[in-house]
Amino acid sequence: MKKESQVIFDRNVVEFVTVAAEFCKFLEQAETMKRDTFVDTSLKILPLLYLKAAMLPETEIIGDDAPESYVTEEVLRINLAGILAEKDDYLDVFIQDMVYSDQPIKKNISEDLADIYQAIKDFIFVFQLGLNETMNDSLAICQEQFKEYWGQTLVNTLRALHDVKYRQSEEDEPEEDDCDDDDCHCHGHHHHHE
Repeated sequence: MKKESQVIFDRNVVEFVTVAAEFCKFLEQAETMKRDTFVDTSLKILPLLYLKAAMLPETEIIGDDAPESYVTEEVLRINLAGILAEKDDYLDVFIQDMVYSDQPIKKNISEDLADIYQAIKDFIFVFQLGLNETMNDSLAICQEQFKEYWGQTLVNTLRALHDVKYRQSEEDEPEEDDCDDDDCHCHGHHHHHE
């Protein structure tokens, strides 16, 4: 028994806890951020979260009771959607449902982040209570959920965030590109009018 709960003091676990707590705090404080800052920070913290989760030691559940879920992420999701505004939607081409549908499925970055937050925040919450057995089991569940869904969600949303950061700079420059009219293209090029 003693041996099993030692897992929670493993260096990789400690590092995962640190990054996970950082991620939760970042999202909780995000509502004051500009979109660019938010996207930038997300692109740095998400790969780190993925890496640390991937390095967790295999953890077995040792208790009988499933740890409770403490977190509701609804408010958070709304805040994030507000920051991302029209960049929140993306098309996901990597969903199981795609098998049954020839259309890509519309997803939201805000919802993805809120889902990851929920899984991780519950785990952090339990860790802060400091009871070894519950900590161990909460870690095991978080790891299981990482493999099943939030790891995949993370990489999907990472692709979408990458797109927001690096694609928008090309799109945002020509402001007048909304009209189909040919003479649109000569705005700002004075030599046409000499």
